[in-house]
Amino acid sequence: MSFAYALFRASDAETFLRRVLAFDAVTSGAMGLALIAAAGTLGPLLNLPVPLLRGVGLSFIPFVALVAYAATRKPASRALGLTVAGLNALWVILSFGLLLSGSVTPNALGMVFVAAQAVFVGILAELQVVGARRLATA
Repeated sequence: MSFAYALFRASDAETFLRRVLAFDAVTSGAMGLALIAAAGTLGPLLNLPVPLLRGVGLSFIPFVALVAYAATRKPASRALGLTVAGLNALWVILSFGLLLSGSVTPNALGMVFVAAQAVFVGILAELQVVGARRLATA
């Protein structure tokens, strides 16, 4: 049993994938709500545009719905797991792209915020790929 399986208390590939997806839905939902509710506070703190933060938070709504749907499918869907992983990978690329583009000028805390959430999402994407691959061989 791997560390990731132990972390998500999963004894099989299907349970692992569903729990990783559920964790993604909960954490994405929390981030989305935080960005919507606190954009006015976070914007100046991070030196990021308030409309950008609020818009990103709102964009999480359909994503969270998709991930929650994927997490509740029985049996777990390999295709949905890989779709969510792909969307998460795209998010990582877009997050670092935003920092490199020069279209925003976050302060140091803003850069750390964007980079840290991108790394977190990248880890989730990798766990989702692992779960989907193991599901295919189960």
